[in-house]
Amino acid sequence: MRKEAWTMKSILLSDRPYPGTSFDTDRVYSENVLTALETEAGLDRTIYSSQEVLASPEKFAGVRYIFSTWGMPGLSEAEIARCFPALQAVFYAAGSVQYFARPFLNRGISVFSAWAANAVPVAEYAAAQIVLANKGFFAASRAMSTGDLPGGNAAKAAAWGNYGGSVGIIGAGMVGKAVIRMLKHYNLRVLVFDPFLPDAAAAELGVEKCGLEELFVRCGVVSNHLANNEQTKGMLRGCHFAAMRPYATFLNTGRGAQVVEEELCRVLAERPDLTAVLDVTEPEPPLADSPFYGLPNCILSPHIAGSLGDEVCRMAEYMLEEFRLYTAGKPTRYSVTLKMLETMA
Repeated sequence: MRKEAWTMKSILLSDRPYPGTSFDTDRVYSENVLTALETEAGLDRTIYSSQEVLASPEKFAGVRYIFSTWGMPGLSEAEIARCFPALQAVFYAAGSVQYFARPFLNRGISVFSAWAANAVPVAEYAAAQIVLANKGFFAASRAMSTGDLPGGNAAKAAAWGNYGGSVGIIGAGMVGKAVIRMLKHYNLRVLVFDPFLPDAAAAELGVEKCGLEELFVRCGVVSNHLANNEQTKGMLRGCHFAAMRPYATFLNTGRGAQVVEEELCRVLAERPDLTAVLDVTEPEPPLADSPFYGLPNCILSPHIAGSLGDEVCRMAEYMLEEFRLYTAGKPTRYSVTLKMLETMA
């Protein structure tokens, strides 16, 4: 039974189903987390939609906290003011908040994101692919699987391994930094392109800063972790891919829009030694007539780098902990600011 408006301190808000994911709000928020939020945050377990909220705003006048995940609706400042006059904070158990956060922040409402929790599996995925790429796995297995033994041996001979090889990281945000730290287990030289990374932070991470063009030229593996914004759209072009070393690998777990995909396809067709491992494309999935499907040196996966399976529960656990810190007046870890929206994914 739904709680009366004057007793609803916290709600779950989500427009379902959310395109591109099979995870619903009640899958991300485990029973343990929901029970804790009921007790500590006065949570109403009903999952409300934006349609319900906008149709009966008076029901939500006393709501102070919103908990959500994929499917969090985008609301205007006027809609927020009308429906949630008492709202203090939004706790988003997923990654990017770009599409909905600004109107809340403009109204002085705190927004928290579990981007750090979602960064963990993305970094694990990227680090694993980088290790395989350094062993020449993609080109060698592609050749061997078709009976091309000379091609397999050529890829093996060209592999530089995971001792002293150069890896390029584009974007040293939450995910990029996590990948760098995971690669510390290997004796690799890590180059980073990120204009916003201070020299002191680069030194602490043990990486070398360099330009984007230089990174593609020098590195055997290039992994994209750029923030998703207007400034990064189309940043990675054919000239970058054409400059890559023989048998190099490009890995994209950032966003497809950051790549001029037509130019990438052209280079892959011209350079069969290269490999592109794409977990993201623009659009997702690629259109039926996309050249990606016909390129043997293009490996596609359906946006699996982020949280899936039981990994999604980690995000709600992070938001429960943020709620506890916030309501206790202690420093929080994953708050979002308007300034951060300029550079974060």
